[in-house]
Amino acid sequence: MAGHSHWANISRKKSLIDAKRGKLWSKLAKAIIVAAKHGGADPDANLRLRYAIDAAKAVSMPKDNIQRAIKTGTGEFKGGDLEESLYEGYGAGGVAVLCEILTDNKNRTAPEIRKIFEMCGGKLGGTGCVAYLFERKGLVRLPQAACDEDRLMEVAIEAGADDVKLSGDRWEVTCEPAVMAAVIDALAKAGLAVESNEIVRIPTNTVDVEDIDTARRVLQLMERLDDHDDVQSVSANFSIPDEALAQLG
Repeated sequence: MAGHSHWANISRKKSLIDAKRGKLWSKLAKAIIVAAKHGGADPDANLRLRYAIDAAKAVSMPKDNIQRAIKTGTGEFKGGDLEESLYEGYGAGGVAVLCEILTDNKNRTAPEIRKIFEMCGGKLGGTGCVAYLFERKGLVRLPQAACDEDRLMEVAIEAGADDVKLSGDRWEVTCEPAVMAAVIDALAKAGLAVESNEIVRIPTNTVDVEDIDTARRVLQLMERLDDHDDVQSVSANFSIPDEALAQLG
């Protein structure tokens, strides 16, 4: 989980900046639109929509924006013609990279993503080249101060979670996507404040990146992909030693 954790910690800080300039809200709106388009406007009956709304609320996205996105997805407003794609490739050092895409123009998005890979010493690959290296999981985060490990483990595992780990100053609860709602509800009933939740792709193995230049190019690739308006999420299987991260600042 090292690659996921390293990028998650970097992207969490980055998301605060993105939220201020509206970029993150735009991406979350797309997620809500697609969820509503495929599963309807009721978050109680549409788990994907519920998760998308929860993610939007976690970064203080206005209620009006959320409702507008839902109505766009159900066809009440124009703008819901978004297609989902999974782009796969390799970064510097052979790192596997997976991008979840939502776009209204694949003919524009594909060459742009390919160019980003090439600029950072990587290569866009074919369908299935790296997807098998990742597992889709629900990830629920809580502040470390919210509870002790034994209490959190008891509530989460009983609700169907797979594991509980400390990452920095936050607890991370992992579970199958289908039971994430049940885990969140159980934590709430136990009085444990959930900070955020999302569906992520966690690598089943990692590639050690110890060379500073290679590590820099990998992080540049992740950042540039994450900055692209059509990229909903980006996952990779790299592991960078703490000493190397410190040198990279």
